[in-house]
Amino acid sequence: MSQIDLAWGAGPSTQYETLAARFRPIFQRIAEGAIQREIDRDLPHAPIAWLKEAGFGALRIPPEEGGHGATLPELFNLLIELSEADSNITQALRGHFGFAEDIVNKPQGPWRKRWTERLASGEIAGNAWTEIGDAKIEGFSTRVSEKDGGLVLNGAKYYTTGSLFADWIDVGASGVDGQGVGLAVRRHADGVVIVDDWDGFGQTLTASGTTTFKDVAVDPDDVVIDEDKFRYSAAFYQLVHLATLAGIGRALTNDVAKAVAERRRTYTNGAGPRSSQDPQVLQVVGRIRSAAYASSAIVLQAAQSLERAFHAHLAGDSALEEAANAVAELETSQALVVISTLILEASTIVFDALGASATKKPSALDRHWRNARTLSSHNPRIYKDRIIGDFAVNGTPPPFQWRIGLSAG
Repeated sequence: MSQIDLAWGAGPSTQYETLAARFRPIFQRIAEGAIQREIDRDLPHAPIAWLKEAGFGALRIPPEEGGHGATLPELFNLLIELSEADSNITQALRGHFGFAEDIVNKPQGPWRKRWTERLASGEIAGNAWTEIGDAKIEGFSTRVSEKDGGLVLNGAKYYTTGSLFADWIDVGASGVDGQGVGLAVRRHADGVVIVDDWDGFGQTLTASGTTTFKDVAVDPDDVVIDEDKFRYSAAFYQLVHLATLAGIGRALTNDVAKAVAERRRTYTNGAGPRSSQDPQVLQVVGRIRSAAYASSAIVLQAAQSLERAFHAHLAGDSALEEAANAVAELETSQALVVISTLILEASTIVFDALGASATKKPSALDRHWRNARTLSSHNPRIYKDRIIGDFAVNGTPPPFQWRIGLSAG
């Protein structure tokens, strides 16, 4: 069935349904095992392999370079559908899609050709940028240095989401001259050690733990200046989280609707002989579905702002690009405060439509709140209202959140 048939609204383009049809059988297969993976803490190696085989990681690569040529709204709509199946997997692929976005922002040349070929062949990248402990906000402790006539990487990263499943790891580091750089190293290269020690209560299957690098060989051709990375990246990475939240809203809708339809027991003070005929219960289900609908629509609206920023970059007009990047950041910030509130509420009131049996672990309904709460803690939303208000009142451009760590002050 199409999105329209399911009352989620039209897709972002006339060709969206054709594009989505390629991946929906895989999404369905992923969804079928999502609860059991959650209960068993079974990392999704196989589901990610299915997506790699289908070319999901090359969505943004143009067709002439071996990919699907998806627009940004098409990409984010697909991420909503994937998150409906299993939000852990979207989170695990977040770093990859950010890395791929940087590739399609680069001009034609040997570097781009090397990476489009890798992604078109099914290879994916993980993420290794954040450092914890006494890490400084203005730079990285992880460093590239010279050794025996070549370059090597040394350091440790946390929140290395998706790297355990990847072929490459996208790393933020200090270069030989101290300048911030981004580089990619083979996930299975000598000296790379990944530990699944993520102990958060949500997004438990994303392998968002520790990766260490000890004298890992670095190809100089795979090193880029950090400041040269695509300029709307802060908005992009945030919107992946929002698409994931919208997908969680759809999964909540599916789970609660099925549970209410199957429920036989009722209460003496209920408003109907069965939950499926109780108007108060149906009202709760309707609120949850409406939250998911609104969240999906907001994600697609914000995705249009990123698409404009992408085309402004391709146009080569620096002033136009700067303005488009600021608008994309503002639109994503506005989306964040609404979507996170909608889905956090939906993942709480879902239990109002069901009995105490819904809290039993085999149903895993708690995963939706845990996952939504974890996602909503990234790039804290408490700052967004202030930033949006400062723009509305004073015309202040939004600051971009690139790093986290100890401040110089």
